[in-house]
Amino acid sequence: MIEKVHSHILAELKSNTQTDRIFVLSAMVLNFITLFINSMISSSRGTNLITMFVFVGLTIAVNVVSEIGLLKGKQTRLRLLSGLMKMYEDNNVEQYYDANLLSSYATRYNLFMLIILITGLVAIIVPFINL
Repeated sequence: MIEKVHSHILAELKSNTQTDRIFVLSAMVLNFITLFINSMISSSRGTNLITMFVFVGLTIAVNVVSEIGLLKGKQTRLRLLSGLMKMYEDNNVEQYYDANLLSSYATRYNLFMLIILITGLVAIIVPFINL
């Protein structure tokens, strides 16, 4: 039974990683596309502010959803790894898994969220500087 629980936790961690990857990539791609489109619009003579604000709204929405998704992913990963550590302790094999990895994962999530925030702000602010 322990093997099945262990396999299930590892499968959940893998799924969690794939979901996080989707959130990060989606937000980053949209941020760069928005930056490009809004920069093109702001540099043209007939500036269409409504279109720019639509893209700004879309950027904000996708970034908020991505940030929330990453926060939930971070919480889920922490719970899964804590359960895994408890299982390892119960089976006297915890010395083979470094518990410091938990804080490393938290730092990685924080960095992902920071880069999404920064690229989102750049995608929103830079085109308006060109007006």
